Amino acid sequence: MVEDNARLSSVIARALRQAGHTVALAGTCTEARKELPHVELAIVDVGLPDGSGLDLCREARASGLDVPVLVLTARNGVADRVAGLDAGGDDYLGKPFAVEELLARVRALGRRGPRLAEARRSFGDLVIDRERRSVAKAGELVPLTPRELDLVVLLAWRDGRVVARADILEIVWGDTDERNAASLEVLVRRIRRKIGERAIRTVRHVGYAWDARSNPG
Repeated sequence: MVEDNARLSSVIARALRQAGHTVALAGTCTEARKELPHVELAIVDVGLPDGSGLDLCREARASGLDVPVLVLTARNGVADRVAGLDAGGDDYLGKPFAVEELLARVRALGRRGPRLAEARRSFGDLVIDRERRSVAKAGELVPLTPRELDLVVLLAWRDGRVVARADILEIVWGDTDERNAASLEVLVRRIRRKIGERAIRTVRHVGYAWDARSNPG
């Protein structure tokens, strides 16, 4: 979700998570560019601090990104809706709106739009299936908790890029409360014990990355 209003972003993110979605937040076009290639659906506000959400949509479409996009804006005239759709948006929702309507539109776009092309990734004898929510090592299912699996998928689909600790807390826990930082460290240790010590690389004072260069075993 690309929205610079922190309060609105928090309200929508909470509702989306309660509906079963994993949510990544971005407050600027720059932040959004890092997240868009890794999501199944984008909610994009038009007015952003470093540019227009419509330009962001045009840029994404020009690059071949086929993720469904729901455009949000305070401008709700016919010409504004047309501009949003012409820029590459799949649906358009004017502010203010009911959260229930936004959730309904997200459900509709989820049914209509494509999922990420790559539902499964293999690393040596480790196979991660993000749609079936399963991890297998040497053909045997690895017993991961839902939160452990969320973290594995988050890191494994970032192509070895470092994910900041605050971003992990926001996406996996739903908030950036530093009291969850200790839980994150415990979670990483448990995952390493289950699938391999080298699976997750610690980047000191920054965050974590998936070690995609080698078999995590």
